[in-house]
Amino acid sequence: MAVSAALVKELRAITDAPMMDCKKALDETAGNINDAVKYLREKGAAKAVKKASRVASEGLVVAVQRDNQIALVEVNSETDFVARNDDFIGFANDLARVTLDNNVTDVEQLKAAKINADETIEQRRQTLVAKLGENLNVRRVALITGQGTVASYVHSGRIAVIIDVINGSEELAKDLAMHIAASNPIVVSPEDVPADAVANEKDIFRAQALESGKPAEIVEKMIDGRIKKYLSEVSLLGQAFVKDPSKTVADILKADKASVKSFIRFEVGEGIEKEESDFVAEVMAQAKGA
Repeated sequence: MAVSAALVKELRAITDAPMMDCKKALDETAGNINDAVKYLREKGAAKAVKKASRVASEGLVVAVQRDNQIALVEVNSETDFVARNDDFIGFANDLARVTLDNNVTDVEQLKAAKINADETIEQRRQTLVAKLGENLNVRRVALITGQGTVASYVHSGRIAVIIDVINGSEELAKDLAMHIAASNPIVVSPEDVPADAVANEKDIFRAQALESGKPAEIVEKMIDGRIKKYLSEVSLLGQAFVKDPSKTVADILKADKASVKSFIRFEVGEGIEKEESDFVAEVMAQAKGA
Protein backbone atom coordinates (compact mmCIF):
# COMPACT_ATOMS: atom_id res chain seq x y z
CA MET A 1 0.00 0.00 0.00
CA ALA A 2 1.08 3.60 -0.57
CA VAL A 3 2.08 5.35 2.65
CA SER A 4 0.69 8.86 2.94
CA ALA A 5 2.73 11.84 4.04
CA ALA A 6 0.22 12.38 6.85
CA LEU A 7 0.87 8.88 8.21
CA VAL A 8 4.63 9.42 8.10
CA LYS A 9 4.17 12.72 9.92
CA GLU A 10 2.03 11.03 12.58
CA LEU A 11 4.64 8.33 13.17
CA ARG A 12 7.42 10.89 13.35
CA ALA A 13 5.44 12.85 15.97
CA ILE A 14 5.11 9.70 18.08
CA THR A 15 8.70 8.47 17.78
CA ASP A 16 10.72 11.54 16.78
CA ALA A 17 12.60 9.23 14.42
CA PRO A 18 13.99 10.58 11.09
CA MET A 19 11.43 11.01 8.29
CA MET A 20 12.93 8.37 6.00
CA ASP A 21 13.12 5.85 8.84
CA CYS A 22 9.44 6.44 9.56
CA LYS A 23 8.51 5.91 5.90
CA LYS A 24 10.53 2.70 5.76
CA ALA A 25 8.92 1.44 8.97
CA LEU A 26 5.44 2.07 7.57
CA ASP A 27 6.36 0.41 4.27
CA GLU A 28 7.60 -2.66 6.16
CA THR A 29 4.46 -2.87 8.32
CA ALA A 30 1.82 -2.15 5.68
CA GLY A 31 0.99 1.21 7.19
CA ASN A 32 0.18 -0.09 10.69
CA ILE A 33 1.20 2.64 13.15
CA ASN A 34 1.57 0.37 16.19
CA ASP A 35 3.65 -2.16 14.27
CA ALA A 36 5.73 0.68 12.81
CA VAL A 37 6.47 2.02 16.31
CA LYS A 38 7.56 -1.47 17.35
CA TYR A 39 9.68 -1.76 14.20
CA LEU A 40 11.45 1.52 14.95
CA ARG A 41 12.06 0.51 18.55
CA GLU A 42 13.58 -2.74 17.38
CA LYS A 43 15.86 -0.81 15.07
CA GLY A 44 16.63 1.56 17.91
CA ALA A 45 17.61 -1.40 20.06
CA ALA A 46 20.01 -2.54 17.35
CA LYS A 47 21.61 0.91 17.37
CA ALA A 48 21.79 0.78 21.15
CA VAL A 49 23.90 -2.36 20.99
CA LYS A 50 26.43 -0.62 18.73
CA LYS A 51 26.65 2.32 21.17
CA ALA A 52 26.82 0.20 24.32
CA SER A 53 30.62 0.08 24.32
CA ARG A 54 30.94 3.86 24.61
CA VAL A 55 31.74 5.21 28.06
CA ALA A 56 28.81 7.14 29.54
CA SER A 57 30.36 9.24 32.30
CA GLU A 58 28.32 12.44 32.08
CA GLY A 59 24.66 12.62 33.03
CA LEU A 60 22.28 13.60 35.76
CA VAL A 61 21.34 12.75 39.34
CA VAL A 62 17.75 13.30 40.41
CA ALA A 63 16.03 13.12 43.80
CA VAL A 64 12.24 13.00 44.11
CA GLN A 65 10.29 12.94 47.39
CA ARG A 66 6.81 11.63 48.12
CA ASP A 67 5.66 11.77 51.73
CA ASN A 68 8.36 10.06 53.83
CA GLN A 69 10.12 8.44 50.87
CA ILE A 70 12.85 9.85 48.64
CA ALA A 71 14.19 8.22 45.49
CA LEU A 72 17.65 8.97 44.15
CA VAL A 73 18.80 7.93 40.68
CA GLU A 74 21.80 8.44 38.42
CA VAL A 75 21.49 8.12 34.65
CA ASN A 76 24.54 8.63 32.44
CA SER A 77 25.17 9.94 28.95
CA GLU A 78 28.33 10.33 26.92
CA THR A 79 28.25 14.13 26.83
CA ASP A 80 27.04 16.97 29.01
CA PHE A 81 25.17 18.32 25.98
CA VAL A 82 22.80 15.32 25.96
CA ALA A 83 22.50 15.49 29.76
CA ARG A 84 20.86 18.91 29.29
CA ASN A 85 18.38 17.59 26.70
CA ASP A 86 14.73 17.81 27.79
CA ASP A 87 14.02 14.19 26.82
CA PHE A 88 16.99 13.01 28.88
CA ILE A 89 15.94 15.12 31.88
CA GLY A 90 12.38 13.82 31.58
CA PHE A 91 13.67 10.24 31.48
CA ALA A 92 15.74 10.81 34.65
CA ASN A 93 12.71 12.19 36.48
CA ASP A 94 10.59 9.28 35.25
CA LEU A 95 13.18 6.91 36.72
CA ALA A 96 12.77 8.52 40.14
CA ARG A 97 8.97 8.42 39.85
CA VAL A 98 8.97 4.73 38.89
CA THR A 99 11.36 4.02 41.77
CA LEU A 100 8.85 5.50 44.21
CA ASP A 101 5.86 3.83 42.56
CA ASN A 102 7.46 0.38 42.79
CA ASN A 103 9.70 0.67 45.87
CA VAL A 104 12.66 -0.14 43.64
CA THR A 105 15.97 -0.92 45.34
CA ASP A 106 18.26 -2.05 42.50
CA VAL A 107 18.99 -1.11 38.90
CA GLU A 108 17.88 -4.36 37.25
CA GLN A 109 14.52 -4.11 39.02
CA LEU A 110 14.21 -0.52 37.81
CA LYS A 111 15.05 -1.39 34.19
CA ALA A 112 12.36 -4.06 34.16
CA ALA A 113 9.71 -1.78 35.70
CA LYS A 114 7.00 -0.25 33.53
CA ILE A 115 7.30 3.43 32.67
CA ASN A 116 3.80 3.25 31.17
CA ALA A 117 1.32 0.52 30.23
CA ASP A 118 3.20 -0.53 27.11
CA GLU A 119 6.85 0.21 27.83
CA THR A 120 9.56 -0.70 30.33
CA ILE A 121 12.34 1.57 31.49
CA GLU A 122 14.82 -0.43 29.44
CA GLN A 123 12.70 -0.08 26.29
CA ARG A 124 12.51 3.69 26.83
CA ARG A 125 16.27 3.83 27.33
CA GLN A 126 16.84 2.06 24.02
CA THR A 127 14.44 4.39 22.26
CA LEU A 128 16.33 7.40 23.63
CA VAL A 129 19.66 5.90 22.56
CA ALA A 130 18.36 5.78 19.00
CA LYS A 131 16.90 9.27 19.21
CA LEU A 132 19.79 11.06 20.97
CA GLY A 133 22.61 9.12 19.32
CA GLU A 134 24.52 8.37 22.52
CA ASN A 135 24.94 5.47 24.87
CA LEU A 136 22.77 5.99 27.96
CA ASN A 137 23.13 4.04 31.18
CA VAL A 138 20.81 3.71 34.16
CA ARG A 139 23.62 3.40 36.68
CA ARG A 140 22.38 3.67 40.27
CA VAL A 141 19.19 3.87 42.27
CA ALA A 142 18.56 4.35 45.99
CA LEU A 143 15.44 4.66 48.11
CA ILE A 144 15.06 5.97 51.66
CA THR A 145 11.90 5.36 53.64
CA GLY A 146 12.25 7.82 56.47
CA GLN A 147 11.96 6.98 60.14
CA GLY A 148 12.33 10.68 60.87
CA THR A 149 12.50 13.78 58.69
CA VAL A 150 13.65 13.14 55.14
CA ALA A 151 15.20 15.76 52.88
CA SER A 152 17.22 16.05 49.71
CA TYR A 153 19.63 18.45 48.10
CA VAL A 154 20.65 18.47 44.43
CA HIS A 155 23.50 20.66 43.20
CA SER A 156 23.42 21.49 39.47
CA GLY A 157 22.15 18.01 38.66
CA ARG A 158 25.62 16.59 39.36
CA ILE A 159 25.63 15.93 43.10
CA ALA A 160 22.58 14.76 45.03
CA VAL A 161 22.05 13.75 48.65
CA ILE A 162 19.09 12.18 50.43
CA ILE A 163 18.99 11.96 54.22
CA ASP A 164 16.86 10.72 57.12
CA VAL A 165 17.18 12.72 60.37
CA ILE A 166 15.61 11.52 63.62
CA ASN A 167 14.01 14.28 65.73
CA GLY A 168 15.25 16.92 63.31
CA SER A 169 13.47 19.77 61.58
CA GLU A 170 13.15 20.07 57.81
CA GLU A 171 15.59 22.98 57.90
CA LEU A 172 18.19 20.92 59.77
CA ALA A 173 17.76 17.94 57.43
CA LYS A 174 18.17 20.21 54.39
CA ASP A 175 21.26 21.89 55.88
CA LEU A 176 22.84 18.50 56.55
CA ALA A 177 22.09 17.31 53.02
CA MET A 178 23.84 20.43 51.68
CA HIS A 179 26.78 19.79 54.01
CA ILE A 180 27.12 16.19 52.79
CA ALA A 181 27.03 17.35 49.17
CA ALA A 182 29.92 19.73 49.86
CA SER A 183 32.03 17.67 52.27
CA ASN A 184 31.46 14.12 50.99
CA PRO A 185 31.61 12.02 54.19
CA ILE A 186 31.56 8.26 53.62
CA VAL A 187 29.81 7.23 56.86
CA VAL A 188 27.70 8.79 59.61
CA SER A 189 30.02 8.22 62.60
CA PRO A 190 33.70 7.29 63.07
CA GLU A 191 32.61 3.88 64.38
CA ASP A 192 31.04 3.15 60.99
CA VAL A 193 34.34 3.37 59.07
CA PRO A 194 35.21 -0.18 57.90
CA ALA A 195 38.02 -1.82 59.88
CA ASP A 196 39.99 -2.67 56.73
CA ALA A 197 39.94 1.01 55.69
CA VAL A 198 41.30 2.03 59.10
CA ALA A 199 43.98 -0.68 58.94
CA ASN A 200 45.01 0.48 55.48
CA GLU A 201 45.37 4.08 56.66
CA LYS A 202 47.41 2.93 59.66
CA ASP A 203 49.83 1.09 57.37
CA ILE A 204 50.27 4.20 55.24
CA PHE A 205 50.74 6.49 58.24
CA ARG A 206 53.18 4.04 59.88
CA ALA A 207 55.35 3.90 56.75
CA GLN A 208 55.38 7.71 56.59
CA ALA A 209 56.14 8.09 60.31
CA LEU A 210 58.98 5.55 60.32
CA GLU A 211 60.77 7.58 57.66
CA SER A 212 61.07 10.39 60.19
CA GLY A 213 63.49 8.30 62.26
CA LYS A 214 61.59 9.04 65.48
CA PRO A 215 61.41 6.45 68.33
CA ALA A 216 58.73 3.74 68.09
CA GLU A 217 56.60 5.15 70.93
CA ILE A 218 56.53 8.55 69.23
CA VAL A 219 55.65 6.91 65.92
CA GLU A 220 52.64 5.18 67.50
CA LYS A 221 51.43 8.47 68.95
CA MET A 222 51.78 10.08 65.53
CA ILE A 223 49.75 7.25 63.99
CA ASP A 224 47.02 7.57 66.63
CA GLY A 225 46.76 11.29 65.99
CA ARG A 226 46.57 10.85 62.23
CA ILE A 227 43.95 8.11 62.49
CA LYS A 228 41.81 10.32 64.73
CA LYS A 229 42.07 13.10 62.16
CA TYR A 230 41.24 10.67 59.32
CA LEU A 231 38.14 9.37 61.10
CA SER A 232 36.86 12.90 61.71
CA GLU A 233 37.41 13.84 58.06
CA VAL A 234 35.51 10.88 56.56
CA SER A 235 32.64 10.68 59.07
CA LEU A 236 29.73 13.11 59.01
CA LEU A 237 29.64 13.62 62.77
CA GLY A 238 33.34 14.48 62.95
CA GLN A 239 33.35 17.07 60.17
CA ALA A 240 33.28 20.82 60.75
CA PHE A 241 29.78 22.03 59.82
CA VAL A 242 29.97 24.01 56.56
CA LYS A 243 27.61 26.75 57.78
CA ASP A 244 29.52 27.17 61.07
CA PRO A 245 33.04 25.66 60.95
CA SER A 246 33.55 26.41 64.67
CA LYS A 247 31.21 23.48 65.38
CA THR A 248 31.16 19.87 64.25
CA VAL A 249 28.09 18.24 62.78
CA ALA A 250 27.87 16.25 66.02
CA ASP A 251 27.63 19.55 67.93
CA ILE A 252 24.82 20.78 65.67
CA LEU A 253 22.85 17.56 66.10
CA LYS A 254 23.38 17.50 69.87
CA ALA A 255 22.01 21.03 70.18
CA ASP A 256 18.79 19.89 68.51
CA LYS A 257 18.77 16.47 70.25
CA ALA A 258 18.69 14.94 66.79
CA SER A 259 20.58 12.15 65.03
CA VAL A 260 21.23 11.01 61.47
CA LYS A 261 19.70 7.63 60.66
CA SER A 262 21.20 7.39 57.16
CA PHE A 263 22.24 9.32 54.08
CA ILE A 264 23.12 8.52 50.47
CA ARG A 265 25.21 10.69 48.18
CA PHE A 266 25.53 10.32 44.41
CA GLU A 267 27.91 12.30 42.21
CA VAL A 268 27.65 12.00 38.44
CA GLY A 269 30.30 9.73 36.96
CA GLU A 270 32.18 9.03 40.20
CA GLY A 271 34.17 5.83 39.86
CA ILE A 272 33.71 5.59 36.10
CA GLU A 273 36.95 5.31 34.17
CA LYS A 274 36.68 7.88 31.41
CA GLU A 275 38.19 7.26 28.03
CA GLU A 276 41.05 9.55 27.07
CA SER A 277 40.90 10.29 23.37
CA ASP A 278 43.61 11.67 21.11
CA PHE A 279 41.78 13.75 18.52
CA VAL A 280 44.77 14.04 16.20
CA ALA A 281 45.34 10.28 16.33
CA GLU A 282 41.67 9.65 15.57
CA VAL A 283 41.76 11.91 12.53
CA MET A 284 44.96 10.26 11.26
CA ALA A 285 43.47 6.79 11.74
CA GLN A 286 40.35 7.78 9.81
CA ALA A 287 42.49 9.29 7.03
CA LYS A 288 44.52 6.10 6.72
CA GLY A 289 41.36 4.04 6.53
CA ALA A 290 39.73 6.24 3.93
